[in-house]
Amino acid sequence: MKRDFLHITDFTTDEVWEVLNLSKEIKAKLKNGEEFTPFKGKTLAMIFAKPSARTRVSFETGFFKLGGHALFLGPNDIGIGKRESVSDIAEVMSRFNEMIMARLFDHQHIIELAENASVPVVNGLTDFNHPCQIMADIFTVLEYRKSLDNLKVTYIGDGNNIVHSWLMLAMRIPFHFSVACPEGFEPDQELVKKVQSQGLSTIEILHDPYLAVKDSDVVYTDVWASMGQKEEANQRRKLFSKFQVNDELMNSTGRNTYFMHCLPAERGIEVTDSVCDAPYSIIFDQAENRMHAQNAIMLSLMS
Repeated sequence: MKRDFLHITDFTTDEVWEVLNLSKEIKAKLKNGEEFTPFKGKTLAMIFAKPSARTRVSFETGFFKLGGHALFLGPNDIGIGKRESVSDIAEVMSRFNEMIMARLFDHQHIIELAENASVPVVNGLTDFNHPCQIMADIFTVLEYRKSLDNLKVTYIGDGNNIVHSWLMLAMRIPFHFSVACPEGFEPDQELVKKVQSQGLSTIEILHDPYLAVKDSDVVYTDVWASMGQKEEANQRRKLFSKFQVNDELMNSTGRNTYFMHCLPAERGIEVTDSVCDAPYSIIFDQAENRMHAQNAIMLSLMS
């Protein structure tokens, strides 16, 4: 039976750890220049309703490095849910390709795509969640900490798709996840309740960034206005002004804390240059690890 990766919770805890271990193996093989081509003769259709440099480059380069061919289909190539039905696109793309990756606005579209495709579908991002990013993030944390025991991650900013995927990870791996956001910008309440009711991880939704970052191993942020919200950017800058990640906030954690950002960063807005470029910033390792984690996810689905 074919498997999809639309949410982190599509994988069991054991499967999450298998992907993390596989990410490490694949990264080592590529760094050592070993020939490793499990995708030889295979093609990946990449459907982009929402553009992104990092998502395209990491998937396309990663699939190629493992022997396959990735095909970019932008908004002008496929008007998903507009020019053509999602179900028809799923049926057609399945006839040509061994796998589909889609980066979309509407979360329901990725679900419908997976329901109608006969090949695995990978969620490259929707407005609701971003599972590949968070798998790369936790892999990066594991590289630096060597363990995920007694981990506290604090997210500062909008309760967006990044936060939703961290919450889903908290249903597979135990850790302390603290979110500091302005009132009215909390993550999905039903998801928060679901994670809290499971009792595996400690979840806090706070409105004071200084309280949230205390004893944090990782401080994480994202842009305050995502794609599709740019008309709200000026208003959000006022509402989020106390949630900037700067030297003062990082120095208040009481620990040797790493800084993470899924990029692209609006430097000087949600985070300062001094934090982005600090020795404790691991944003570029985090960006590179998108490719390795995604390769591991795709390899897991194909096998």
